[in-house]
Parts: sequence; structure tokens; C-alpha cells
Amino acid sequence: MGKPHPVELRVRAVAFLEQGKTHRETALRLCVSIKFVNDMVRLKRETGGLERKPQSWSQDFGSAVKVDRLTRETIRREEKKDPLARVQSQGRA
Repeated sequence: MGKPHPVELRVRAVAFLEQGKTHRETALRLCVSIKFVNDMVRLKRETGGLERKPQSWSQDFGSAVKVDRLTRETIRREEKKDPLARVQSQGRA
């Protein structure tokens, strides 16, 4: 997933449209996609602003991290029960 466009670029896109430019002209002028321009119009209409939405991956890096965290917790629990379990399992590998 890419990074969100800067707020200044978002503001400029909406400003061009408010001056009467078309979505295509605005996209060409700012070197962005027409979809980006459309999305900014929709965002402005729905929220009244152009601030970035928080990205879900910025809080947690997904299920791989959750699985890794659960694995580490399981290993810790097992080590508390039998401190030699890890050493013994590594010796067999």
C-alpha cells in the first residue's frame, strides 16, 4: 500500500475544481490520477475536510504479527512450565 498524498496536494486539487477546471484538467495539471481527483471530491463532500484517514496497518502490521505474538506467548508459557523444553527441542533439530 502506498503513502497517502499530502494534504496540500489534496487542497490544490479541490481548489482547481472550484475554479471551474474539469477533473481531467486537474489530474493532468497536478500529475495525479482522475480517480484521485474524484476521491478528493467525494472526501470533501462526505467529511467536509481533506485530512488523511488513519491507515489500518499503521496500528498493527496484520495477522502475521498477531500469529507471531501468539507463538511467542505460547513459547513463554511452555518455558514457565518446563524451562528445559526449549533446550531439549533445539537439541533434536
